[in-house]
Amino acid sequence: MKNQQTLRLLLAGFMLYFAWPKIPQATSTLEMTFWAMWLLFFLAVVGSNLASLLQIIQPPAIEQSVEENKVRDKH
Repeated sequence: MKNQQTLRLLLAGFMLYFAWPKIPQATSTLEMTFWAMWLLFFLAVVGSNLASLLQIIQPPAIEQSVEENKVRDKH
């Protein structure tokens, strides 16, 4: 399961790598709003994947193994 979170973090970093040079070129209010929302979404993606990777939160049920689901159902 840790591979999925790591892959998502790497993909988010890859997207930021290509987007970062374009951010200072924003001149209009609409462009600045777009980049602000994009960066907030980026932080949400990184934060949720880091929390899942560090096991601060439980992964979604679809990403849990069969054994974890059996243990959870017994409680």
